[in-house]
Amino acid sequence: MTASTFNRRTILKGTALGIGALAAPALISKAALASSGEVNFTGWAGYPDLKDKVFPAFEKATGIKVNFTELPDQDTMFAQAKVALQSGGIDLIEPTIDRVGAWNSNGILGAFDPAKLAMDNYLPGLADGAAGERSHKDGALLYVPSNWGTEALVANSKDAKLASPASLGDLFNPDNQITVRPHSALAAMGRWLDATGKLPMPWMEGYSDMDKMTKLWDIALAEAIKAKGNIVQWWSGENEAHAGFAANGAVLGLCWDSTGYNLRNEGYKYVAPSEGAFAWHQGFVLMKNAKNVDQATELAKWVSTPEGASMWATAFSSNPVGKGASELMNPDVAAYYKGTFDEAALAKLWWWPDQSAEFLAKRGEYADKYKAA
Repeated sequence: MTASTFNRRTILKGTALGIGALAAPALISKAALASSGEVNFTGWAGYPDLKDKVFPAFEKATGIKVNFTELPDQDTMFAQAKVALQSGGIDLIEPTIDRVGAWNSNGILGAFDPAKLAMDNYLPGLADGAAGERSHKDGALLYVPSNWGTEALVANSKDAKLASPASLGDLFNPDNQITVRPHSALAAMGRWLDATGKLPMPWMEGYSDMDKMTKLWDIALAEAIKAKGNIVQWWSGENEAHAGFAANGAVLGLCWDSTGYNLRNEGYKYVAPSEGAFAWHQGFVLMKNAKNVDQATELAKWVSTPEGASMWATAFSSNPVGKGASELMNPDVAAYYKGTFDEAALAKLWWWPDQSAEFLAKRGEYADKYKAA
């Protein structure tokens, strides 16, 4: 899948960057209310509004209590999900769409019943079209969206040394002390080398051909190791990324939009690189052995409503997936995105492509080598 597969202008209608039509109010199924009244949800750590605001609102709307387990990254979620296949205890998890194939090939995922959701609630392009194709396997719906956003440059407005225009290559400038996620930094190196004509084949070809993947990632790893001396913090989750700047002196990082948002009043700006910001599409999957299927489905459906979508996206400082959610969004979040992504930057968004289990395992090896070098 290429970066141009999604129609960003269509997606952005009704998000924090646009205005959408109101969706129909959620109807709670009798089955969900008649059963245990709880759902065991495993998701991302570092977003306190989920527990403080979002889950209480969901419980008030549906009567269903969320038992929330926080984990820092998707690799940890994946490991926990494999354990839960034997031990139970997880109903619903929140990975990104590029991981669905790998999770499914490991026998982890169950299927949603679309009739118990409200598929018309979603903004065009997020649960249909190319994204809809990635969300299904053999006709079964394995994934529904929860929010989406980007990974770009968080830069100290005073001290970061940025090219004109800013580039992924700025991460490898020895004048910048940086914080990065290992596999994202290697992808950034690969994309930068690709943009400057220094790769033997397009970087994207490595995501669908393992022989090409090793050739391309060998090059990216070697070049990234040469530039490794300016890294002051590795990160895998929101808390570590924030610490890279607040505690360890980073002036530049390749980080999620939420990191930039949280630092926006402390002298940092969020910048889309000239090569295009990485873009992620996050959502819900059911465990194959989920016990509280109806309750898990109700949570996924509630997050597609205007209230649920706006609250979920606000908690992540990201973009909502439901029609009408933008009208309820925090105006600070809307202004933040508008300050980073003009039409040109939106047109360049680089959506993480599908990554097979084999690819992810090999990518992990490269990340480990990068960290250990």
